[in-house]
Amino acid sequence: MIKILDNSNEDVANQIYTIFQNSYKIEAQLIGTLNFPPLLRSAKDINNSKTLFYGFSENECLAAIIEIVVENKHLKIDSLTVDPNYFRKGIASKLISHVLESIDFSKAIVETAVVNEPAINLYKKHGFVEFKRWTPSHGIRKLAMLVEGTF
Repeated sequence: MIKILDNSNEDVANQIYTIFQNSYKIEAQLIGTLNFPPLLRSAKDINNSKTLFYGFSENECLAAIIEIVVENKHLKIDSLTVDPNYFRKGIASKLISHVLESIDFSKAIVETAVVNEPAINLYKKHGFVEFKRWTPSHGIRKLAMLVEGTF
């Protein structure tokens, strides 16, 4: 089941934080870095965030989260994380579909590491195409992907 999460609730923010930590540790290994900025985000940062969080629950356990921002019909996926206990069940794809189908947007953008092939392939399945590459100050080479809205 997918529902919006109230990250201003401290318990919910802590659940989001735990999934972020569990998932991002594996992503950092995949990318081959010890300096992975998403791992520096605290539960308090999540609690104070003005972004929207949607969660996928299975058997009343929070299994995955997608974090988005919508401004002027531009949808940005800030994070998509799945608890490692729920990997390879299609949950991330369900969250992407949910957001793309339920939000009115003209374009949607997501960024990931150039070497994160599983994420790139997942976004391609949903129609995203690469439009930019760069290396931010933290040194992890990134790419941005875009999909046009349907309205």
